[in-house]
Amino acid sequence: MTKNRIAKILKRTFIILFVVGLLIFYFIYPRLITERRNPIIEIFKTQKVISSTLEQNDNSKFKRKKLTITTYDGLKQYAILTYSSLAKPKGTIILLHGSSHTKEHFLDLSEFLSINGFNSVALDIRGFGESEGQFFTYGIKESKDIQKLIDDLINEEGLSNIGIWGQSIGGALVLQTMGVDQRIKYGISESAYTDLKSNIQGFFQRHTGYNLALISDFLVDRAGSVGDFDADDASPIKYAKSVTQPILVIHGDKDIAINISEGKANFSNIKSNDKEFIEVESAGHSDLWEVGGDKYFNQVLTFLNNNSTK
Repeated sequence: MTKNRIAKILKRTFIILFVVGLLIFYFIYPRLITERRNPIIEIFKTQKVISSTLEQNDNSKFKRKKLTITTYDGLKQYAILTYSSLAKPKGTIILLHGSSHTKEHFLDLSEFLSINGFNSVALDIRGFGESEGQFFTYGIKESKDIQKLIDDLINEEGLSNIGIWGQSIGGALVLQTMGVDQRIKYGISESAYTDLKSNIQGFFQRHTGYNLALISDFLVDRAGSVGDFDADDASPIKYAKSVTQPILVIHGDKDIAINISEGKANFSNIKSNDKEFIEVESAGHSDLWEVGGDKYFNQVLTFLNNNSTK
């Protein structure tokens, strides 16, 4: 085979690979950001869908009920309502998981809350667990879903004094929803990012060692187009400026996924005069409870008890 022949083959191979790379970059990568249910996306998931039943989650000490919620745009969402052990509950806490979990992650926490006098509602966010939804929109549609859940809790279940507690993306949803719905009386936001674009920029920088803001911002905007949401509005820090309710913001000082500086930025932008920031020493992104231990939960319980009487 001549050198010219080899050169032509190499050139054509390069062009084909370049074109394929562009197609993947334009069509596939944005879907990795926003799409939850797709055969390709399923390959990358480590969290399997758990179909919960009351029998699976039953503990004779605790009364539970599975809820089905129809979202504002017609999707089915599922949640587990765990009732307070007290005859007169102190309040009802909506629990919002992070990207690696589902509502079942909160079964133990729901028992802790029940023992201490609170109902809790662990929700599968749209596209996660049993809940329907192809795309996760980083709070744009999810905050509306939570407001619909609150409608049902008040009107169908007769519950009141509603609080909210979320982790990571759930913590971001806490800020976004509290900023638009005053029916939420108090909230706890753990390990939340400031906005979607800076969050994805941080992801790229951690994994490449370079600041690729132009590329990551383009991919986020494309994800917004694919998932039908405004990527610039996926901004917890923006909604923090409208939060006037009591709120507890918590972040680990060793969080690599979302630096504690983002938690502090969210906190400083919260409008409420009744706010508290807890820095958990030696904690990363997903081990706040384990590292914080009893001291952590005592601080949280003090916050909940103080605000359940307001």
